[in-house]
Amino acid sequence: MNKKYQVVGIGNAVVDVIARAEDTFLDLMGIQKGIMQLVERERGETLYAAMEERTQTPGGSVANTLAGLGNLGLRTGFIGRVHDDALGRFYAQAMEEDGTDFVNAPVPGGELPTSRSMIFVSPDGERSMNTYLGISAELGPDDVSEDVAAEAEVVFLEGYLFDKDKGKNAFIRTARTCRAAGGKTGIAISDPFCVERHREDFLNLIEKEMDFVIGNEAEIMSLYRNDDLEADLEAVSAVCPLVICTRSGDGVSIIQNGVRTDIPVTRITPVDATGAGDQFAAGFLYGLATGRDMQTCGRMGCIAATEVISHIGPRPEKDLRALFRQAELI
Repeated sequence: MNKKYQVVGIGNAVVDVIARAEDTFLDLMGIQKGIMQLVERERGETLYAAMEERTQTPGGSVANTLAGLGNLGLRTGFIGRVHDDALGRFYAQAMEEDGTDFVNAPVPGGELPTSRSMIFVSPDGERSMNTYLGISAELGPDDVSEDVAAEAEVVFLEGYLFDKDKGKNAFIRTARTCRAAGGKTGIAISDPFCVERHREDFLNLIEKEMDFVIGNEAEIMSLYRNDDLEADLEAVSAVCPLVICTRSGDGVSIIQNGVRTDIPVTRITPVDATGAGDQFAAGFLYGLATGRDMQTCGRMGCIAATEVISHIGPRPEKDLRALFRQAELI
């Protein structure tokens, strides 16, 4: 299959604004440590103003994954929505510079500004994310070009977008167009709270529209409302041909058509955990898109995740292909 894109992502186009912060600062500002919280516009502006020595990068979970795939030399495209403001233009240009087609032009005259996430990195590497969704949450089926979806070998969806019906409809349109043209579709569950809000729809999507699903332990367990990971892996792998569960320091479990592969990882202390899941997905999808076996795909994901947690920021800084070569995977 030789299509225009090896991987197309659809997700939130969020500018990540990152600053270091002590735990005392988090307490003072009422920021819950280590999770992603959605904030209103006013709260977002307050937090933005309180940040010292900010660094800005184009973020959003699936967009970070695409940056990793661009680092690896794959042909990628991104379906997302930004406002025609300074942050939106910065975002679109930065994606293009990273080698990913930003297929939707910034929207002029929209009501809402470009989305941004204020990320506070604690001394222990934990990140506390405060995301103002802005215009990107307005993504809908009209933003999906069927030509782009049909020209993708793999489409990768971001669970965060599932909070609005428009987002769900955009997903389903993208997935069906891609699959009808012979491609594969998958989803990153993204967030256990998102699953809590839309459990039936999530399970329906995974069973009827998806070829693969990626999630961590908490996200996989949130699908079935219990604390039995093994039973949940069995349940989800009964309805989806490929299930990938990242288990932090306990490695990765992959179940493809009932065959399980477990991949151990070397524990390291993260400098900044931002982007670990996103870059795991990049390494894994690189393997999938280039026809590798599950063991190799999983190891590629782990190497990419290890690289990104060794520095500040959600995107790789080293040449991932060189790291794969060192590990004798390519």
